[in-house]
Amino acid sequence: MANHTAGVHEASDRFVDEYATLDPISADYAGLTGYESEMTDFSPDGYRERARLAARAVRQIEALEPADDSERAAKAHFLERVGLEVELHEAGLDIGNLNVIASSVQNVRAVFDLMPTGTEQQWADIGTRLAKVPDAVEGIKASLLHAADNGRLAALRQVTKVAEQCETWSGAHGDSFFATLVKDAPENVRLEAPARAASEAYRELARFLREDVADKAPKKDAVGEDVYEVWSRYFLGAKLDLHEAYEWGWDEFFRVEKEMTAVAERIKKGATLAEAAAALDADPRYRIQGRRQFEQWMQQLSDAALAELRGVHFDIPDPLMRLDCRIAPDGGGAGAYYTGPSDDFSRAGAMWWSLPPGREEFSTWREVSTVYHEGVPGHHLQIATGVYQAESLNRYQRLFGWVSGHGEGWALYAERLMQELGYLTDDGNLMGMLDAHQFRAARVIIDIGMHLELEIPQGAGFHDGERWTPDLGLEFMLTRTISDAALVPDEIDRYLGWPGQAPSYKLGERYWLQLRDEARRRDGEAFDSKDFHMRALRLGSMGLDNLAAGLRG
Repeated sequence: MANHTAGVHEASDRFVDEYATLDPISADYAGLTGYESEMTDFSPDGYRERARLAARAVRQIEALEPADDSERAAKAHFLERVGLEVELHEAGLDIGNLNVIASSVQNVRAVFDLMPTGTEQQWADIGTRLAKVPDAVEGIKASLLHAADNGRLAALRQVTKVAEQCETWSGAHGDSFFATLVKDAPENVRLEAPARAASEAYRELARFLREDVADKAPKKDAVGEDVYEVWSRYFLGAKLDLHEAYEWGWDEFFRVEKEMTAVAERIKKGATLAEAAAALDADPRYRIQGRRQFEQWMQQLSDAALAELRGVHFDIPDPLMRLDCRIAPDGGGAGAYYTGPSDDFSRAGAMWWSLPPGREEFSTWREVSTVYHEGVPGHHLQIATGVYQAESLNRYQRLFGWVSGHGEGWALYAERLMQELGYLTDDGNLMGMLDAHQFRAARVIIDIGMHLELEIPQGAGFHDGERWTPDLGLEFMLTRTISDAALVPDEIDRYLGWPGQAPSYKLGERYWLQLRDEARRRDGEAFDSKDFHMRALRLGSMGLDNLAAGLRG
């Protein structure tokens, strides 16, 4: 690390090196090199070893006296993040963390999406890692049985849905992901056997989940307030009043709904929100045929945003000017996501779109703001700006310290910011952005409501006085939002398996807006939007309470 004296920064860098050895998949996602042929140990012993490292690092950094303000911020961030990792392990919430979007089962498969294929050595690394998939799967199986024995296994819904994903990736319903991965390998790099073994391991994992785990899984999806509170702190980096947040979610939902109603009236006089959405879906101006054409559309929109915002609203250095837009492999949950650049920017940031199987027709009015969310000024600008701060942030801050409330909150804030900057003047694209915000407000209501089994308030106009269930969550999303109906079931499964994550978008945006309002009041006419944004982004990802302290300081 450049310009870092011994102390908090050095200890944080050392932790990254040690942790990457124990979790090569996280190292790959963080953009660290040298771990491409390795595989994470997902057995109970693997989880325990990583937790022991984390606990030891927390004790070491607690004992260090920060040398300056940058080290004070780095220490606060490290202790908050890694301290929570230790807390989750001690509560037994990591080993049994099985869900449909971001658990060990998905990570073992998805890490191959990040691996380069330009040289024979890179293909050989893929082969070496593929050969380690069966052992990784055995570790996952052992951990799930351990979690079941300790009453920490995920709910039956997650078990059965993940089994379906495993079947898809194994080739049970079509081409195997692993066989497709290696079909373009050089002739002298033989990868068919490890690809078959990886496919078979996932096929066996699907059987194991259905036959050996399902009957041990709790039928109830709700995790309850105590467990939810821990996950909420993890995803937000802040402790909040969950009941106040639930009430605020309703207020925000109705506020956005009112704004949408005005736009719907302009789109089609007298139309309901659903009727306006149907009119936009039928409008050829917003329709694209074919996955390749959709991929090209999002790449062009992303490239234009990068070029137009650079130097005007944000400082965007040359290494950030590449953002790859790709269609994700089938089998995962539907939706868009982002993967960051490598530490040296040899691997570019990437926007991935996971589409429902077989879909070949797309409506772009819903997705313009999503491109801004995942790209610029959203995740790509935010995450890659942090990676670029090698002179001021240590590697834990730049590469490992992601906080969902900070990141997803910024990306949702970025969607609304693009409206403020004049980029969503078309009513169809504006309706798409508002749809995304109403959808995220509904997440706050439903996620907290289902897991805490809260009462639906009187006057809500939806099963007033009843308590939330997954069926009511599904009905609410289908009848009270204009979200794509084909994607809604996946959303409910996601909330139930990943408690506290889905609300982090809207609750995180709430923090960002509050902090900007504070800065405007404090600075008065001297407030500079570009300066505020760049100062905040250069701090790197951190918990929302630490972000507030950093910007107020």
